[in-house]
Amino acid sequence: MSYRLGDNSELPQHHAHDHGRPPSRRPAASGARPQSGENGYTIVHAGKQVRFGPVVFWIVVGTVTVLGAWSAATATYFAFRDDVLTRLIARQADMQYAYEDRIAELRAKVDRTTSRQLLDQEQFDQKLDQIMRRQTTLESRATALSAIPDASITGSVKPPRGAAASDTGSSGIPKPSPINDTVIFVAPPDREARLESRTPPVLNAQPNHFAKIQGVDNVLVRLQTSLDHVESRQMAALSSVEEGMESRVRRMRGVITDLGLDMAQLEAATPRSGMGGPYVPVKLPADAGAFERQLYRINITRAQVERLNRTLTLVPYRKPVIGEVEFTSGFGVRSDPFLGRPAMHTGLDFRASMGDPVRATANGKVVSSGWAGGYGRMVEIDHGNGLATRYGHMSEINVRVGDQIRIGQVIGAVGSTGRSTGPHLHYETRIDGDAVDPQKFLRAGVRLSAG
Repeated sequence: MSYRLGDNSELPQHHAHDHGRPPSRRPAASGARPQSGENGYTIVHAGKQVRFGPVVFWIVVGTVTVLGAWSAATATYFAFRDDVLTRLIARQADMQYAYEDRIAELRAKVDRTTSRQLLDQEQFDQKLDQIMRRQTTLESRATALSAIPDASITGSVKPPRGAAASDTGSSGIPKPSPINDTVIFVAPPDREARLESRTPPVLNAQPNHFAKIQGVDNVLVRLQTSLDHVESRQMAALSSVEEGMESRVRRMRGVITDLGLDMAQLEAATPRSGMGGPYVPVKLPADAGAFERQLYRINITRAQVERLNRTLTLVPYRKPVIGEVEFTSGFGVRSDPFLGRPAMHTGLDFRASMGDPVRATANGKVVSSGWAGGYGRMVEIDHGNGLATRYGHMSEINVRVGDQIRIGQVIGAVGSTGRSTGPHLHYETRIDGDAVDPQKFLRAGVRLSAG
């Protein structure tokens, strides 16, 4: 079968050739021959003609072309289908592996973050424990310092600025009270409870976590600094107390030496109140620090000060009257107020008003109380170790012979009895019965008071 497309012109006529045969039309071939007319296309097949318009013709041609292309694409797909599926599966596998690797990386990152948080928490707990132990030590030192009369330093810590409870979060450090600035630490919850209550960490919250850790560390640093200041103040107070006690011991011993008194005899004559107990020697621990060693020295020095204070209570170095010391007559040779001739004055005349209280200048025992010639009304107190004092010209006497007298006790009132020209107090200091200048003792008292 054959087709031929043509236009609308007459088909060419076949004439006879030079063979001499009459012209005739050849029979149609075993096929169709399309012919195109003026407005379409004609298909001739087996002597039959089929005429198509141009639109229908091209629709048919386009459909055939599309079907051919589709057939070719389908054949190609089936030919390369296995290869395409293999590539798709490989790509899906690669994506799955990448996703699993990413998940593994994120898990590792979460584990590292959790480990870091646990490590930070453990480090914080260790630092907090150290601060609490140090705070306890400083508080015990403050207690030891408070037992020393001359020390007034406490173990308090001023709260650092900005260290509010919100800054510490779950650190367990309360805000110090504005009245009592002593820091009291509250122990943090145990580690297991924190781990059980811990929420899974969020990766994008790491900056906040590290910022919080840094803030807590800053609070700990400020607390450490405050404790350093407390410790330095305690050491400074301890050094000041030690220096003051040693200086006082030197002054006391110097006073006793300057007065020509025997220390051993004074201590032997010092009455002791009831006390006792087994002897337990003081031992300094081998691992004692500087504070403990210094406190040990202070305790020993303080015991010496107390012993010297008890001894000096028998030394009449205080004034017998209150107020500014003003003498109307000193110790030594003077003109007798009644005879106008040189005479020995065995004491000091203190200016005072009638009825002013007269006080004992040291502990002792009354050995004389009453009228004593030129002394008028007079009281004599024996202080032991050969020391005695006399108080003359009193208007009244408040003690009797045998009374035990304490320092500063009122024993009478200023008067003008005996050989006296007016109200005043005649005061004498005697050693082994001999009158000595009372100003020597009074100057010693001024030295001790100045220290």
